[in-house]
Amino acid sequence: MGHRDIPTLDTKRLILRAPASEDYPDFKATFASYRSRFMGGPLNAYEAWMLYAAEIGHWEIRGYGMWMIHDRATDETLGMAGGWFPAKWPEREIAWIIWPDKAGHGYALEATHKVRTYLYTECNWDSAVSYIDPKNLDSIRLAERLGCVKDPDAPTIDGSDAVYRHPGPDRLASGQIRDGIELEIAHYADPLFKPKGWALD
Repeated sequence: MGHRDIPTLDTKRLILRAPASEDYPDFKATFASYRSRFMGGPLNAYEAWMLYAAEIGHWEIRGYGMWMIHDRATDETLGMAGGWFPAKWPEREIAWIIWPDKAGHGYALEATHKVRTYLYTECNWDSAVSYIDPKNLDSIRLAERLGCVKDPDAPTIDGSDAVYRHPGPDRLASGQIRDGIELEIAHYADPLFKPKGWALD
């Protein structure tokens, strides 16, 4: 069962819900895989379990956290996205991960755009960053598509990550960045759409 106080968010293709026990196998498989190499992985079974417990407990402590991304049509899980601010993080972060076999369909873009809007409007965030390994080119490209700009002056977690600053609520509300993101999401939702070049999250 998911936590009863965690809101459900909807997009055209996705439903974002609280992490639940039945979602754990997909999470465990992803964090045991090469896909998680930029997020502290691969993890053993105990480490994956502790991280998943932390994902759920974060909601209790902070009042926000990571949502599980579900396919609206099939209800299968696709990944996670949300707000993340554990101890010793310099700033509140917007984070995401898509399961290895679900990448390349724009799910991370669609989910992260939705959760960022929620965190700005419902949780009154006035800023956010994403901490990204400089070698994680897919996540850097996604951050840039979300309107983020690298902030070389911002404090990092451990000195080895790059800080990408999200556009603030006022800038996002002005339309240009938001409209561009929503146009790209609409392309991915079109069954005839085929991304040019390398498929991105």
